[in-house]
Amino acid sequence: MTTRQETRPDDVDRWRARAVTAAPADRRAAEAGVRLAYRRAGLAEPERIVWAGSPREGVRTVRELTGAGRSVRDAVRTAPWAAERARAHADLGAAGWSAHWAATGGRLWDPVRSLVDRVRAGVVEELAGGDAAAETEIRLVLLDAVLGQHDAPWLAAFPTDRAPLDGLAAVSASAGWWWPYERAAVVCERPVALHRDEAGRLDRGDGPALAFPDGFALHAWRGMPVPAAFLGELRALTPERIRAEENAELRRVMLEHYGYDRYLSESGARPLHTDETGTLWRIELDGDEPVVMVEVLNSTPEPDGSRRTYWLRVPPTTREAREGVAWTFGLAAEAYLPVRET
Repeated sequence: MTTRQETRPDDVDRWRARAVTAAPADRRAAEAGVRLAYRRAGLAEPERIVWAGSPREGVRTVRELTGAGRSVRDAVRTAPWAAERARAHADLGAAGWSAHWAATGGRLWDPVRSLVDRVRAGVVEELAGGDAAAETEIRLVLLDAVLGQHDAPWLAAFPTDRAPLDGLAAVSASAGWWWPYERAAVVCERPVALHRDEAGRLDRGDGPALAFPDGFALHAWRGMPVPAAFLGELRALTPERIRAEENAELRRVMLEHYGYDRYLSESGARPLHTDETGTLWRIELDGDEPVVMVEVLNSTPEPDGSRRTYWLRVPPTTREAREGVAWTFGLAAEAYLPVRET
């Protein structure tokens, strides 16, 4: 039986790509989409559309906007979403809808939601300046935004080539976040740079992981927010500088960037235990749990005859190398008795 909710794998891939596009907005297509979204909601088109260089500038613009009237987000976005979800649920049933979501929008949800949360946090941090009242106001403005390209997970689950979602989809495919009001809409540019690791987390060691054309940027290492100046230090790290870092999370970033093996070698560390499985090392860190690792030599030689060394991080309570290697396989030390190493 054919339903309105059928979505091809390439549809999901297309929306995934749109969610992380880092290229200038197609302003003409986005503005046409905004006007269509208003019409689909039964509203008059906005009298003016104002562009902002980033969500940060978008919030500033919204706070200073005059003569725009009330927000119409519920009519433009919430109502059509609810109608399409109800229709899908009726077509597919509870179990069918759950399976459909898992195969479509659910595949995009976590990485896109994580990116949205990071943008919101960055905007609040920059604009609120520690003022509690301002922070509350800014958060409310951010929650009132339609997410444009970051609405991709929801759009991937529904037909978007016709009413009621075609206007919203056109904006999502062409621009960033936007705010709809009775007589005006504020629309944001997309980012111009986006760097992520294999897990989809913001990640860059030599510049902003996410950057917008107006200068708003987020810096991160493997998903963890870091100050911009901190990244500049990574190129000149020493064991002494790493030990001197008081922030435990930043110190972990330093160790990852510097390399645990290099740190062990250059800091004069001594092994705790050695057996036929490898060598156990321990790094004591002030104000944080120690880093304990097993150095393992690969039993299979490389093409050139050399043998590669691996470092396995294990729990701080580990006391013997075999215990650590066994833990990586989910086994107790006495149960780890490999017949043949590979």
